[in-house]
Amino acid sequence: MTTVQDIRRILASGQATVGSWLQLTSTDAAEIMGRAGYDWIAVDMEHGAFGRTGLTDIFRAIERGGAAPFARLAEAAKTPIKAALEAGAQGLIFPMIESRAQLDRAVNWALYPDAGGERGVGYCRANAFGRDFTPYCARARDIFLVAQIENIRALHHLDDILRHPRLDAVMVGPYDLSCSMGITARFDHPDFLAAIARIEQGCARHGVHMGLHIVEPNPALLSLRIAQGYRFIAYGIDASFLWSSAERPRL
Repeated sequence: MTTVQDIRRILASGQATVGSWLQLTSTDAAEIMGRAGYDWIAVDMEHGAFGRTGLTDIFRAIERGGAAPFARLAEAAKTPIKAALEAGAQGLIFPMIESRAQLDRAVNWALYPDAGGERGVGYCRANAFGRDFTPYCARARDIFLVAQIENIRALHHLDDILRHPRLDAVMVGPYDLSCSMGITARFDHPDFLAAIARIEQGCARHGVHMGLHIVEPNPALLSLRIAQGYRFIAYGIDASFLWSSAERPRL
């Protein structure tokens, strides 16, 4: 199974880590996605219908497929962060990060006190309900942490956000970012391109891996983004893959 350490080695070598996105709540779909060759699979807890009780089985299925289970949280708040980690998430994607203070709080809730955080300690699925307690606490220091930049307000605090010592990557949310600028989905608009350039330059300046989500599968676009320096890439969505293959041909 791919681990966070494997993902860090990929990034340290200068290569891109490519994962995918899960919105369907089927464990079969999760296992298929886990077997599809990606480094990690992010469970979309913001727009998907995942609940806390079913999350453990989704993560087990992803792990059985061989990928690392990540979670894009519904919000960067204490309860959803704790729920995802206790279910076994190896990485967290914090949505709608707009300030350093907001990121500080999210990271603190994700780390145990021995790593400088405020996460509560207890038996859970992630530590085999106490059987794997000490090794898990050590592994938990290496949780992969990603901030989503999804609002133009974040650019006012971009350097402070990118200076966070525990930040592994940022992921641009293009639809939300463009909407916050009053140019929804106009990705060729000069103002949107200027905002993306500012984020790219900030990531290069602070040594943070730049990421994005290629929502509709497009191998040529994936190659282009990697060539442009993007290193944390979510490719496609389980539902999009299903649509593209299942739609009836027009004969």
